[in-house]
Amino acid sequence: MIKTWLLASRPKTLLAAFVPVAIGGVMAARDGAFHLLACAAALFGAVFIQIGTNFFNDYADAKQGADTEDRKGPTRAVASGLISSRQMLVTSCFMFALSALCCVYMVMRTDWRLALLGAASIACGFWYTAGRYSLAYLGLGDLFVIFFFGPVAVGGTYFVQAVALPDYVLIAGLAPGLIATGLLAINNLRDIDEDRLAHKHTLAVRIGAGFARWEYLLCVAGGIAIPLILAGLGKGPWLACVALLMLLPCLAITRNLFRGTAGKALNPLLGKTAGILLGYGLLFCLGWYFG
Repeated sequence: MIKTWLLASRPKTLLAAFVPVAIGGVMAARDGAFHLLACAAALFGAVFIQIGTNFFNDYADAKQGADTEDRKGPTRAVASGLISSRQMLVTSCFMFALSALCCVYMVMRTDWRLALLGAASIACGFWYTAGRYSLAYLGLGDLFVIFFFGPVAVGGTYFVQAVALPDYVLIAGLAPGLIATGLLAINNLRDIDEDRLAHKHTLAVRIGAGFARWEYLLCVAGGIAIPLILAGLGKGPWLACVALLMLLPCLAITRNLFRGTAGKALNPLLGKTAGILLGYGLLFCLGWYFG
């Protein structure tokens, strides 16, 4: 049962929560504002929201028929009967409650307005797949990922430590948000047929598979290029541009995508893109701190 819950949490997607917090923490440290407890609260808050969103997604997609026995991705716990709908819903709410507790500490340390951002993050976690008019079903999931896994996560992590928010932190935050959106683009490309049948109108369904491939290239390559933009504007160290090395695996994956890779064959590319996100985060953090 523990293994089932672990798989339901979708461990690879947790990198999308970890990397922006790491970036925000390192940027605060370079500016002499690192605060261990505040950074830890931001990390656990982000991870709990991500797990809560994944659990609720498992519950909602099963309920709405998006996850079926023909699914090309990993087995989903509710749809396969491994976990009941009620158990998944209750546990999802529990994860969001834990995230709210982390937010309470961060609000007490900084500003009451941070509570509004925390509430919006949790609400969007629910709204991501909650019904036919949810973010994912309307094709707005991509904007959610860019915003909340990008500037919100990086900027929020920096702010709870420094109690300030320079513009270069928000610009840097675009990178993990864009790369995480690349993950979503591959996921939506893989599930395009099932999503169309379930009336889940992702951008891949609305605009087409070709768009999803271009979305991947533009989002991931654009995200990786952010350190170059910051350095060119004089707002970051040139050493952070070492993260541009991740363009190499990005282009290799893009080549596979434009060769027509589809269905289950896209699953390994999801793992490799998660590796790009982790590699980018590591290289950026090292380059930024020591630059």
